[in-house]
Amino acid sequence: MMVTPSRRATPELIALSELFYSTLDELGDFQEINESELPVTPRNLLWHDGHMTVTVEAHHNSSVDVRVLDTHTTPTHYSHRILLTRQSDDRVVQFGIVRLNSTFLGEDVRAEIEGQQTPLGRILIEHNVLRHVRPLSLWRIEPGPDLVEAFGLENPETCYGRTALIYCNGLPAVELLEIVTPVE
Repeated sequence: MMVTPSRRATPELIALSELFYSTLDELGDFQEINESELPVTPRNLLWHDGHMTVTVEAHHNSSVDVRVLDTHTTPTHYSHRILLTRQSDDRVVQFGIVRLNSTFLGEDVRAEIEGQQTPLGRILIEHNVLRHVRPLSLWRIEPGPDLVEAFGLENPETCYGRTALIYCNGLPAVELLEIVTPVE
């Protein structure tokens, strides 16, 4: 497993990946970077305190749908591994792992998230959940086999991602790993 260097959020990255992968290498090789090391388009997509749903929809000029690949549920947490796809052409624009503390969200919000039909950001916005997104770390990623397949790449291409927390009503309710497809 390669994760370099370890500045702030490596434990969150590993904890999130271990929900669905036996090793981080299955997903890719991650190198933590500063925002100044991001190319312009990935920086605009990742280095902000907004919801990725809104950001990728604006960038791709298309609403997105969520495709849930896998879920993991405990008495206190709900996690899923997802792809966001453009409604315009069904192209994958983002991979993500989300773990949310179910006790911090209302029943109706949890039920809609677990219904797997709507992206998380849109659900929180539509339910007017007071939220703040806090980016933790930025990552340069050499995709592993699962990410290459998820993005439909013929050959591995460097991509970028972030780990972040979403505070809902002042509480750290959602942990995120969000990786955008290699972008033009």
